[in-house]
Amino acid sequence: MRWAAPAFAVAFAALWFATRPATLPDYPAVRAAWHTSEARLLARDGRVLDIVRADASTRRLGWIPLDRIAAPLVAAAVGAEDRRFWSHHGVDWRGAGGAFRDRLRGRTRRGASTITMQLAAMLDPGLGSSGSRSALQKITQARAALALERRWSKRQILEAWLNLLPFRGDLVGIDAAARALAGKPPEALDRTEARILTSLLPAPRASPAAVARRACAASTIPCAQIQLRTAEMLGPRSPLPDPGLAPQVAAQLIAPGRTTVRTTIDFELQTFVRATLDRQLASLSARNARDGAAIVVDNASGDILAYVGSGGPESRSGAVDGARSPRQAGSSLKPFLYELAIERRLLTAASILDDAPVDLDTASGLYIPQNYDRNFRGPVSVRSALGNSLNVPAVRTLLLVGVDAFRDRLFDAGYRGISRDGDYYGFSLALGSAEVTLVEQAAAFRALARGGLWSPLRFEPGTAIADRRVMAAPATSIVADILSDPAARTATFGPDNGLALPFPAAVKTGTSKALRDNWCIGFTRRFTVAVWVGNFEGDSMAAGVSGVVGAAPTWREIMLHLHRDVPAVPFARTGTVARAVSYVPAVEPPRTELFVPGTELSVVRVAAQQQRPRIVAPADGTVIALDPDIPPARQRIAIIVAGTGVAGGGSVAIDGRDLGSARLWSPVPGTHRITLSDGTRLLDHARITVR
Repeated sequence: MRWAAPAFAVAFAALWFATRPATLPDYPAVRAAWHTSEARLLARDGRVLDIVRADASTRRLGWIPLDRIAAPLVAAAVGAEDRRFWSHHGVDWRGAGGAFRDRLRGRTRRGASTITMQLAAMLDPGLGSSGSRSALQKITQARAALALERRWSKRQILEAWLNLLPFRGDLVGIDAAARALAGKPPEALDRTEARILTSLLPAPRASPAAVARRACAASTIPCAQIQLRTAEMLGPRSPLPDPGLAPQVAAQLIAPGRTTVRTTIDFELQTFVRATLDRQLASLSARNARDGAAIVVDNASGDILAYVGSGGPESRSGAVDGARSPRQAGSSLKPFLYELAIERRLLTAASILDDAPVDLDTASGLYIPQNYDRNFRGPVSVRSALGNSLNVPAVRTLLLVGVDAFRDRLFDAGYRGISRDGDYYGFSLALGSAEVTLVEQAAAFRALARGGLWSPLRFEPGTAIADRRVMAAPATSIVADILSDPAARTATFGPDNGLALPFPAAVKTGTSKALRDNWCIGFTRRFTVAVWVGNFEGDSMAAGVSGVVGAAPTWREIMLHLHRDVPAVPFARTGTVARAVSYVPAVEPPRTELFVPGTELSVVRVAAQQQRPRIVAPADGTVIALDPDIPPARQRIAIIVAGTGVAGGGSVAIDGRDLGSARLWSPVPGTHRITLSDGTRLLDHARITVR
């Protein structure tokens, strides 16, 4: 007997040592270590723009403070799992004794694990999962619970337990369970929903019928009501709420380890831009325009305030980021061509360019640029050429500045995809044959708005990126003045073209070859807005869907929205001088024009060779359809010639047959060549098709 006491002491010491729990973290550490399985993209004001699931195995949402969890849920959970929770110190000795007695009598009963003990097992998985603990693990868990209660408050324990609980399937925590199963936040749960969620805890994988039986047995709520709501909650799960306002931005910014990303995007503006673009694309769906993208930029900071990478109810590729997809630029690059020519003092806004047919020899053959409307206007000023987006004057301007120089200017302005040798692009670079992205367009036009200062656009607030000068301020001021002049674009687009705004705004449209893309990019002193419309698959839109029809309506609505409460101010005329200008002969009306100092003109004399005769109609490439219901004698076409300098206006022939002075022709099916000559040399020609 004298060895009994020492043996007991040794055994007790061994048991004490064997069941010593690991030190569990404090509440602040557990709370700080919590991370959701959902990465969230936030607007500048903290509202959620988009949610990306970062953990495919577990669904955890927010950590919910106890005072934001519905009281019925808290009461039901405590009543079902640990009804003496508020009075014990981690171990329910009465419950443990009852469980031990029931086991001795051969009864099956759920164990006496308290909420604190369950939390200890969650914090230290080595304590074993419920139903699989050995006697030593149970003792260790009990000791861990006692230690936990000495360091944590009851409310902290209950809050952590509810946030760490696995509920059903991949759902962990009351926030995920409430939103995924009940379709509402934890604070909005009612008594029925609280009872059903609580009844999941003993067996999260149980069938809806089994969960309903358990809930009915422990509640005064009518069982039929519980059964109906259980079937709804545990049936096919609806997707968790996701604003889905900026999925392409989320794809760019959210990376492993980044669960919360705050952006520069304005929540309300993003919502507006997305809805506006969707409406416009819906209106164009019958004209085979399915996709679009739009960007809004704060000019001062470079903050991207709205970024819609894909829009349109008929889109077949909604996940594509149209704002970063290279597309043919069309006429949208012309402002940078004229800016370069003005900056280098090769042209002024008042300079005359000849909008007349031109044939250019290239390595791949003869290059004959045409205007969008296939008409030629003769002598036009740079202001008219840019405002009306005329192609032939743009090509003539490219001949002045050089393809390589223009390529370099575009590259410096942020068009980093335009990097090949000038010979690769050729003269078509003036007409936007190169591919660019909407992000590049927005950044480059922002530089025009800021007097030639360029810096990258940014999605995340932070330290401002240093500007670099890529264009001269006086030349950009002149280009901005032209692009904001409604009268300068009237000849091509008409007086009511949808681009005019009730405040100063510069704008340029562009349409790519075969109507695959169209653009509308413009700016005020405060904002730059860029819009693209087309099809991600590259198929053409219907005839007539130009930049003015496709992208411009969205651009205009966005600009009006931006300036509804923010007055737009006139553009700065940095480093320019204004002079009254007149033309001799009066090919354009007199006006006040802006000049780079040292290039001023008061009178612009139009050289005679710039007024040479030309065929105005029918334009080269015209297709004429004969109407079988109209008598052939009445289907006659007038050949119209414009220009001076040749006696009688020259001689017009069709397929070599002189038409005489009447210049009326009765068309016959086939392909025909119209020529204009002065008797000794060919002045102009056009090919037409009659069907």
